[in-house]
Amino acid sequence: MLGSTRFKEFCESPENVPTNILTDRLERLFESGVIEKRPLTEGGKRYGYHLTEKGEALKPVLSEMLKWGLKWEPETRIGLRPSEGSLFSD
Repeated sequence: MLGSTRFKEFCESPENVPTNILTDRLERLFESGVIEKRPLTEGGKRYGYHLTEKGEALKPVLSEMLKWGLKWEPETRIGLRPSEGSLFSD
């Protein structure tokens, strides 16, 4: 939802999610129909991950959860670079 689509980009995110956990989470999101995998090159083994229609429908829910966290949980942060603009486009 923040623009990253490749496994390497997710690994380099500020959350520092271990690769085994990231792999498991991506697989679960794929199996539940929230994301889809698209090959980055013809016949390649590397994939980009993209939201499905079902995944796009989660944006308002996650946006409201973020607003709640920013108001009530002091450690909540938005992991955006200034050039990325708003968290979710409505």
